[in-house]
Amino acid sequence: MDAMTKMWVSLFGIGMMAVAAALITFARLKTKGVVKFILSLIAFLVLIIGFICGLIAII
Repeated sequence: MDAMTKMWVSLFGIGMMAVAAALITFARLKTKGVVKFILSLIAFLVLIIGFICGLIAII
């Protein structure tokens, strides 16, 4: 993978982690019950995607 592609993959990973942080903050402050659980689960999945992109950028 060339350097430019690694840069874009890493930026995408950073963006996904930021989205996950914003989503979990929103879920914890503004929602309750099942909606909170669903948003937290989505945030966790987005965080995993960001982490995998970060790993791909390192390799």
